[in-house]
Amino acid sequence: MSASKTIAIIGAGIVGVSAAVWLQRDGHKVTLIDKAGPGEGTSYGNGGVLASCSIIPVTVPGLLKKAPRMLFSPSQPLFLKWSYLPKLMPWLVRYLKHANAADVERIAAALMPIIGDSLSDHQTLAQGTGAEKWLNASDYLFLYENRQHFEGDAFGWGIRRKHGFEWDELEGQALRSYDPIFSERLGFAAKLSDHGDIADPGRYVKDLAAHVEAKGGQIIRAAVDDVVRENGAVTGVRAGGETIPCDTAIVTAGVWSGPLARKLGISVPLETERGYHLELVEPSVTLRSPVMVASGKFVATPMDGRIRLAGIVEFGGLDAPPSRAPFELMRKNARETFPGVTWKEELEWMGHRPAPADSIPVIGEVPGIRGAYMGFGHHHIGLTGGPKTGRLLSQMVTGRTPNTDISVYAPSRYAI
Repeated sequence: MSASKTIAIIGAGIVGVSAAVWLQRDGHKVTLIDKAGPGEGTSYGNGGVLASCSIIPVTVPGLLKKAPRMLFSPSQPLFLKWSYLPKLMPWLVRYLKHANAADVERIAAALMPIIGDSLSDHQTLAQGTGAEKWLNASDYLFLYENRQHFEGDAFGWGIRRKHGFEWDELEGQALRSYDPIFSERLGFAAKLSDHGDIADPGRYVKDLAAHVEAKGGQIIRAAVDDVVRENGAVTGVRAGGETIPCDTAIVTAGVWSGPLARKLGISVPLETERGYHLELVEPSVTLRSPVMVASGKFVATPMDGRIRLAGIVEFGGLDAPPSRAPFELMRKNARETFPGVTWKEELEWMGHRPAPADSIPVIGEVPGIRGAYMGFGHHHIGLTGGPKTGRLLSQMVTGRTPNTDISVYAPSRYAI
């Protein structure tokens, strides 16, 4: 066990804030630094599902064949700003190389320890912080048109079964009885229990951060330019033109972690997967539990006074403004999936998921620099895996050996 450390955490989304909570519990002094403040980025706009079963990456076998057709169809949830393609290509080539059965099995095995017990991880993290009020235990439904449609996803469901997931199959009237909100054309569902959702992800992360501050942590709103080192050890971070002294720095800034990582000798093939959400405010009827609608590859989650739709993928970089087509597709999907539901207004949002080419997050100590750590690159599972990632980082910083194989997440795999 190490002595108390002074720790700067760069990025105050769910991963950074979770790390701060656990590090404080381990007796360390923490400072959270974020250019926008806690819970303002992807941790605000995500789908809100604690999706423990989401161990299957996007890069499943057959993706290479399907992707071009998806890009040219306005009804498919994959979009590309074509002017960005030349910049995207090096990452895309590496990404698509993983679209094979062996790599999917390997990625699923790596993700399972991070997200496989998400509800319990969140409950343990939030206990006594005041943020626990946003957590709900829930089922998680995967909705299909019929059994044949479901069986088309047999590869992914087989991997889930190998990792211990079980589900009930709801067909026809059984599905209507479970939740009559869905369109008649959706006649089959796989229902997983022991999942969860968050009624307001942004406020949840803000409440966790407020607890960190109440326990003596500091929150600084500033952009971090670099991690300062002397004699191979961290001595501070440079933010807003000043150097903030610390003996440990943890980079948890999502897709914005890439440039900082490179300065620390780690070159992660990282892209922004631009994600969209559409909120249906004050719906006439709400959902019984979160659902993944397989035909549209979107998630719908009941939240505090609204239903949030999320799940669109767009490649277009960090700087381009939101596109209109993803919002229109979600609006169309909502009307088709919940035909009897009306709502008072809509809210739109676009943010950035940090997507490493191998779909496995970067978690651990930076080789060759004492006191430098990283925790980013969670793709679609940042909210789900944030608490476990934060706990692993706290264990590493404190000098304890985690009870899971952390080598698969090691930053060293991308050392320059």
